[in-house]
Amino acid sequence: MQRTSFATAFGANFSPLRIRNFRIYLSGQAVSLIGTWLQITAQGIVVYKLSGGSATALGVVGMLNTLPLLLFGPLAGVWADRLDRRWLLIVSQTGAMCLAFVLAALLQSGLAQLWHVYVLAFCLGTITSIDFPAQQAFLGDLAGMDEVRRAVNLNAMILQVSRMLGPAFAGTLVAWLGAAPAFWLNGLSFAAVIGSLLLVRTQQVRSQRGAGAAGGMGAALGFIRSQPRIQDLLVFVMLLTFFGLAVLTIVPAVAHGVPQVTGWLLAASGFGALLSTIVLVPLSQAARYTGRVVAGAVLWMGTWFTVLSFVQWLPLQLLSMFGISLGAPVVMTMALGLMQVLAPPGMRARLLSIFTMLSFGMQPFAALLIGYNADALGTALAIRINGLVLICGGLLMLALRPDLRAWQLQPASVQQPAASNK
Repeated sequence: MQRTSFATAFGANFSPLRIRNFRIYLSGQAVSLIGTWLQITAQGIVVYKLSGGSATALGVVGMLNTLPLLLFGPLAGVWADRLDRRWLLIVSQTGAMCLAFVLAALLQSGLAQLWHVYVLAFCLGTITSIDFPAQQAFLGDLAGMDEVRRAVNLNAMILQVSRMLGPAFAGTLVAWLGAAPAFWLNGLSFAAVIGSLLLVRTQQVRSQRGAGAAGGMGAALGFIRSQPRIQDLLVFVMLLTFFGLAVLTIVPAVAHGVPQVTGWLLAASGFGALLSTIVLVPLSQAARYTGRVVAGAVLWMGTWFTVLSFVQWLPLQLLSMFGISLGAPVVMTMALGLMQVLAPPGMRARLLSIFTMLSFGMQPFAALLIGYNADALGTALAIRINGLVLICGGLLMLALRPDLRAWQLQPASVQQPAASNK
């Protein structure tokens, strides 16, 4: 079997940028995502202070942000397959902009209370439940199916850059000027992605309007049952989301509520994820034994979570957050890309909504659990438990799925894209 060199895989990873519509959208998305991470970081600091330093309150906000993904995911996936995804995204981004301005005004006026943040977190989560499957499927509309795996990875790369820059800037901004400016800036950043959506044009294959939401999701679930590779990926994604990504909700508790330290820890996490997206994901997509790669990423993350639970020195905490975040993009990006490649035309958004429900939709329970454990057992022990569960889960998957170690996926093509939409 011919092996793809890193230089070839790395260079081919940027081929969707040859497509004009994709370049325009990704530029607007880059600005908006930095604003999003400004708000995420500032929101954690605000909740920690308004609640008197409660890790449980951080868990509640995490739950309210993600619970709508579980509640409304099926309907959102059907909408994204049947409606014009571009206009669906314009409406959802405008709604998110308005919510950011509302919370900014409450903080600026000194009227903000904890329940205000709870309500707005749930409203934003509702918008996200519509936005996420539509946005991921929209990447395929822009770049085409031949380039969708690379388009997903480039979008993830922009996300990781924003994760690195946004929290670091937010920690300093909140420490100097308070939390309100972070929310004002996030609201303004939505103008960039809304403008890019108004500029691009795509061709979308829509599903037929015969069956209702339940019937439409039933067809998507039936397809997943016929795809053991997708089943394995979804198990790893659920494991990672429930016991890995949920830890990010209590980072302010790890930092003892210090804004700068919160920003540094999240920035270290963002830098690790960015490096993984640039280096490890292209290699993983070209790897021969994908099952081993995905399982290894989960085991790697569990090990670094365990290390984080034992250290108090800030440099080692930063190193641990960096190490943790090397693994997540490998699992998440490969799952997102493969589901779109294998999906029948007109079903991509429904499959992605199922991905959303089984991954981010589980975070309400994970956020509550780790928040409760951090308050009851201590932050360090709560993180240690999650790390050990990831290690045990990865080993169990290797033991209980005999074909996993020999499991291979078709590597992403390294051919140049067609000259459409340039």
